[in-house]
Amino acid sequence: MVENSSIPADSRVATPGAGLYLGLISGTSADGIDAALVRFHAGAAPTRCELVLGRTYAWDATLRERLVALGQGGDARSLEELGTLDIQTAEAFAEAARALLEEAGVAAAEVAAIGSHGQTVRHRPAGAGFDGRHPFTWQIGDGAVIAERSRIATVADFRRRDVAAGGHGAPLMPAFHAALLGSADEDRAALNLGGIANFTLLPARGEVRGFDTGPANCLMDAWALRHLGQAFDADGAFAAQGQVDAALLARLLDEPWFALAPPKSTGREQFHLDWVDARLGGGERPQDVQATLLELSAVTIAQALRAQQPATRRVLACGGGVRNGALLARLAALLPQATVETTAAYGLDPDFVEAMGFAWLARQTLAGLPGNLPSVTGARGLRVLGTVHPAA
Repeated sequence: MVENSSIPADSRVATPGAGLYLGLISGTSADGIDAALVRFHAGAAPTRCELVLGRTYAWDATLRERLVALGQGGDARSLEELGTLDIQTAEAFAEAARALLEEAGVAAAEVAAIGSHGQTVRHRPAGAGFDGRHPFTWQIGDGAVIAERSRIATVADFRRRDVAAGGHGAPLMPAFHAALLGSADEDRAALNLGGIANFTLLPARGEVRGFDTGPANCLMDAWALRHLGQAFDADGAFAAQGQVDAALLARLLDEPWFALAPPKSTGREQFHLDWVDARLGGGERPQDVQATLLELSAVTIAQALRAQQPATRRVLACGGGVRNGALLARLAALLPQATVETTAAYGLDPDFVEAMGFAWLARQTLAGLPGNLPSVTGARGLRVLGTVHPAA
């Protein structure tokens, strides 16, 4: 697949390296660690990449429970606990990298670098309704530990530099999406359906933009866990048993965050079950709430696209939400002017696009190239992202 870089040529200080890179991410829902081994092919532009192997590794249940609690606004009981979680998270990421390479039959010495997103425990950028004087974003999973355990150079902490430059630090996939999914023939939108939904707007002409739209899976996953004891609602079957509660939907849509203009980003600290519970009228059937949460995701995604790029002709979806057929069908119904399909049609496994993107970001960083797009995050300019931890 062809990479048409959206990074201005005069910002380049090196040629991105060919070879193998490994991307690691656990998203907002913390439903597993996605690991992707990616091969980048060198040469004069354009450049190509391919997924060698992608796998998702389950979290230890106790560790996941603590990470989810922190991510939705809970506090660590002590600095000692937070430090321990940082190391435990890093060790889980390192183990995912080891397991992936073992299955692929690839030695650590063959991998140029790991790009590790970590696990977000707080995301409070400027303009997000929090204390704008001290914006920050925090992903735990110490890159030094990953480098030490894996013996592979590791790039981590990708989001902080963009936030320091006045941006949201999110979304970070638009530069990667633009490189691989843009078209000169039609307006497209790449849609990541993770815990949070976010768009990359890819106009045939004009600058790339991107932003979070609100919940994709995080509320549905949490509600399914509460009422089914399952981490997610497989193919939207639970939601299909219910009916959308119009009054509840109206209360959910009344959330001021939805009316914010891009650039904007959010996370589990904004959209969690306490937020839902505060808007329940009492007596709702669980399956009706689930149907309403699905409708909330679909409606806010569709509204955001109509507002920001109404001429979109193709929506390319990726992330765990593509496995929810009911959600995709509802999006297609709400966006009749566009073809809604997954990135699989363009050679990108929808389950591993984001992990591939962090492999790409590690490659950018090692080449001294920017990884953010100011038109997306609102940063003051292009920035090389992340902290590099050498293999030895």
